[in-house]
Amino acid sequence: MPSSAPTFDELIANCRRSAVHLEMRDSYAVDYEDGPFADWRSGYRHDRDDRASWWRPWLDLIQHTVGRGVVVRRARIVSEPVSEYTRFLYDGTFTNVAAGEQVRWLPRRRASDIALPGNDFWLFDDQWVHWNHFAGDGSSRGEEITNASAAATLCSEAFEEVWSRATPHDQYEIH
Repeated sequence: MPSSAPTFDELIANCRRSAVHLEMRDSYAVDYEDGPFADWRSGYRHDRDDRASWWRPWLDLIQHTVGRGVVVRRARIVSEPVSEYTRFLYDGTFTNVAAGEQVRWLPRRRASDIALPGNDFWLFDDQWVHWNHFAGDGSSRGEEITNASAAATLCSEAFEEVWSRATPHDQYEIH
């Protein structure tokens, strides 16, 4: 990462047109004993009508970003049948949508012929790529930020192809 690369917070705060996020894992590091995933596994579900109970700082950031005119889109490539973790994500995605994020789902079998980057990423204004690196168990192994044009082009083309094939959240049925 170049020493002059902006941070993730700076990238999202300064983007003007678009922020897109591609997620390609069926599971990320989760705590099975404590926290939101454990609560969900125990049967807890957010009450859609009690916004104060599920609203969080991330949603404030997205709402503010969208309010500035930035289009925020998230695409998730998922195996079917979906993992337990993907069901958890799916159940909570209405919160992202409520904040103004557009979310789509693409079954992995429909992504086989798409040239995809090796890692999840955020792409800001088709210029800055924020790579997310993960270990096999889903734990974070750091980030990398670049404005290399080849990386930005790869991410932009991959995201747009995934987006064109994916199903909007309100129409996707988990299997």
